[in-house]
Amino acid sequence: MDALILSRMQFAANISFHILFPTITIALGWVLLFFKWRYERTGDDAWMKAYFFWVKVFALSFALGVVSGITMSFQFGTNWPGFMETVGNVAGPLLAYEVLTAFFLEAVFLGIMLFGFSRVSSRIHTLATFLVAFGTTMSAFWIIALNSWMHTPQGFEMRDGVAHATDWFAIIFNPSMPYRFVHMLLASGLTVAFLMAGLSALRWIYGDRSEPMYKALRTGVYLGAILIPVQIFAGDMHGLNTLEHQPQKVAAMEANWETRGNVPLVLFALPDEEARENRFEIGIPSGASLILKHHADGVVPGLNDFVAEDGTVEHPPVLPLFISFRVMVGVGMLMLVVSWAAAWMLWRRDDINKPMAFVLAGMAFSGWIATLAGWYTTEIGRQPWLVSGVVTTAEAVAPVPGAHVALTFATYLALYAVLIVVYLTVLYKLAIRAHYGNIEKDPDPRGDSVSMGKATGEALQPAE
Repeated sequence: MDALILSRMQFAANISFHILFPTITIALGWVLLFFKWRYERTGDDAWMKAYFFWVKVFALSFALGVVSGITMSFQFGTNWPGFMETVGNVAGPLLAYEVLTAFFLEAVFLGIMLFGFSRVSSRIHTLATFLVAFGTTMSAFWIIALNSWMHTPQGFEMRDGVAHATDWFAIIFNPSMPYRFVHMLLASGLTVAFLMAGLSALRWIYGDRSEPMYKALRTGVYLGAILIPVQIFAGDMHGLNTLEHQPQKVAAMEANWETRGNVPLVLFALPDEEARENRFEIGIPSGASLILKHHADGVVPGLNDFVAEDGTVEHPPVLPLFISFRVMVGVGMLMLVVSWAAAWMLWRRDDINKPMAFVLAGMAFSGWIATLAGWYTTEIGRQPWLVSGVVTTAEAVAPVPGAHVALTFATYLALYAVLIVVYLTVLYKLAIRAHYGNIEKDPDPRGDSVSMGKATGEALQPAE
């Protein structure tokens, strides 16, 4: 197979695995801070016991995120040297800012957050939790700033084929950055909300009726119910921004071939790029025009406008964008229905029933599915460019034999398959052992906060 395709597949596999874990840690840090704040305000030990359960999930996710992130960064040199050669003057500092202002902050205070509850004062432990949560958000800020710049680059000039920064404020706060950053933070919040609700529901299924479980369950359900309508609104705003700056991406997402008004919202179709048409199309009349232009006869750009005179296609592949976008939206709608139904049930009954518990447990990782689908929509939608209008993917790839890339790609896939199975197994074991009281009886995470822990029976007393 062609080295370019293999390199793209390998990087996609790496970033797909990596993004799973920051998607959890970004929001989970703030949820842990909420648990700690509630404990300090109420003195209710159940909040702190919920904290100790979920801080283990945070630590495990953080570790896998760091490892996979380092592996992914190696590929800038091994598989994509043209990227740094062309835009390294912009990308390099942004990546360095992420390490200096975010990763170091997380790494320094993570130890206090995990092991310091009985060793430092409650205020210091709360401060450490805040700084770790703030660090994860800052890390997301810098990474999204770079990724957004690759989609909507500005604040630079080209000299001898190399990008040089002229306005760092314009680079960081490029036109799509605020929308992507908000969209990503909300996606992380929803991922954590459904993970928390799902694992708590699993504990409920196994008979756990402890107050720490209920506090995590309520937090997850209510957080999801609040964030999903906000995410739908933010997604709409992000789509309008994409329509302005990357109309070819929106045309591919909607599988719209001709620029016209009254464009239907295509619910199902099989886009055929060779025939330049949709097969088996089912749509809502004027739906896409209403969503994108806010009136039925609004003109939506078509894919045929992005074909050069010599026949060169200058728009992204249609089928993967069409499918991934609908998967993201479909999961989002399911999140809306489930979270509101569960919130109503908790409000009316102060509990859930068995069918709802199974639904919540089944949707524990729905945030991952939506995030990956959204990420594929974003990144495939940039093709054939690596940095829009600056360097193409084909220009940046390394001249490495396809067989070499295939070997490393297969190795990555095997390793990631093992790691994800281990990760999911540990989460399952944590939830199951919580049913038997092991987590709740382990109030002090000293020395065993990443593993499943052993009962200590120590009192919940922070150091003074």
